[in-house]
Amino acid sequence: MTNEFVLEAITREFPESVISHDTPYDFLTLEIKKEDIKKVIHHLRDSSLQINFLTDICGIHYPENPEKELGVIYHLHNMMTNFRIRLKVFMPRENAEVDTMTDLYAGANWMERETFDFYGIKFKGHPDLRVILNMEDLGYHPMLKEYRLEDGTRTDKDDKMFGR
Repeated sequence: MTNEFVLEAITREFPESVISHDTPYDFLTLEIKKEDIKKVIHHLRDSSLQINFLTDICGIHYPENPEKELGVIYHLHNMMTNFRIRLKVFMPRENAEVDTMTDLYAGANWMERETFDFYGIKFKGHPDLRVILNMEDLGYHPMLKEYRLEDGTRTDKDDKMFGR
């Protein structure tokens, strides 16, 4: 299987769902409409493409882009042909919710819980969406880029010490 073949198969089946595509480092990467991600992944798994292994689900935060501030990235793999694909969906922060993949892949359970825990992205239909790594009373999502990396009041650290 080639990137071109898989891209053509997806765009033929879901012409309105693919927002953009790219191949960084020869790795097919598609941006999919949020409301269509589940049916695209379901098709990839059950079609002749047989992209049937969910390698990873993770979140991403772009605070400088309010319309696409939060995203979920899916890495999928066809184990027989060793073909890999990356799918991305983006959403504004106030509507940070996407369909769960737990009914398609049992392994999505903990990956979605981790993404919820660190980024606050909700997964509609998840059987047990709750914190998994942080304390329940933490009150914020630590991977969001909302906080300064260093304490500006410290006098014992100078940026020149770190080559900045």
